[in-house]
Amino acid sequence: MSNFTPTNTIPTSVLASAPTSGPTFGSASGPGPIATGQPAKKQPRIIAIANQKGGVGKTTTAINLGTGLAAIGRRVLVVDLDPQGNASTGLGIDRRNRTVSSYDVLMGEATVTEAQVATAIPGLSIIPSTVDLTGAELELIDMPRRAYRLRDALAAVAAETDEGFDYVLIDSPPSLNLLTVNALVAAKSVLVPLQCEFFALEGLSMLMSTIERIRKGFNADLEIQGVVLTMYDKRNNLSDQVAEDVRGFLGDKVYKTIIPRNVRVSEAPSHGKPALVYDHKCAGSLAYMQLASEMLRRERLDAAA
Repeated sequence: MSNFTPTNTIPTSVLASAPTSGPTFGSASGPGPIATGQPAKKQPRIIAIANQKGGVGKTTTAINLGTGLAAIGRRVLVVDLDPQGNASTGLGIDRRNRTVSSYDVLMGEATVTEAQVATAIPGLSIIPSTVDLTGAELELIDMPRRAYRLRDALAAVAAETDEGFDYVLIDSPPSLNLLTVNALVAAKSVLVPLQCEFFALEGLSMLMSTIERIRKGFNADLEIQGVVLTMYDKRNNLSDQVAEDVRGFLGDKVYKTIIPRNVRVSEAPSHGKPALVYDHKCAGSLAYMQLASEMLRRERLDAAA
């Protein structure tokens, strides 16, 4: 892999307003919630699915990992934070039915509860995206707590409702902008889909640099959930080389499950269905079910450690 200098990072103007220590997840103003003597409500595991490169399988992973977790019995919310809205389309939400969207949540014009839409998958809901998100970055620049808009919205719904989600998966746009900052600040961890191609490690290094800056300025608890290798082609020797290089770079952070390049997975979004529903027996669907199981297994081991 070639040496490089990361340049596609969060603009300084966005990061310049970062406080020396960000507020806790439970509050919009800094301190955590006041103790009431009541048992603490279970907080959802908030995972940002991020990579500044496009076409690496972020949206496909958000849709099918969410479906896989729901199939195992977890309650899942997908937040579509990409102006293209492909996660919404892939889960069967028609554009005409997206009357309330992630844009409205970021602008403070709707709550998470008001914006979420149930999908055809039991236990899986989504906050859909619209083209309004395209101009959201310009509107957010002058707003207070511009990097914390999504975090505050998710904290508010967690405090207000007794029945929450087990997982919130945020589908980030393929760029390192203020929408991605909101995703990373709101998240507990980052899941990085990584295509098995030559420039994979270069893009990964840029993202790691950005994550470190987010840790220092906004979200000290942000961690790497893991890296999932996507679009693996066993006929291509380069795929094996990239997988070996990434595992050498990140070790156990790379999931053992590898998502293969699969025609049925590519076809599924055009039918408004996750691959696990469109063809649950195809290689891609089986891989995403395996990924969901591996994620849960890893989290159980981490909790027991």
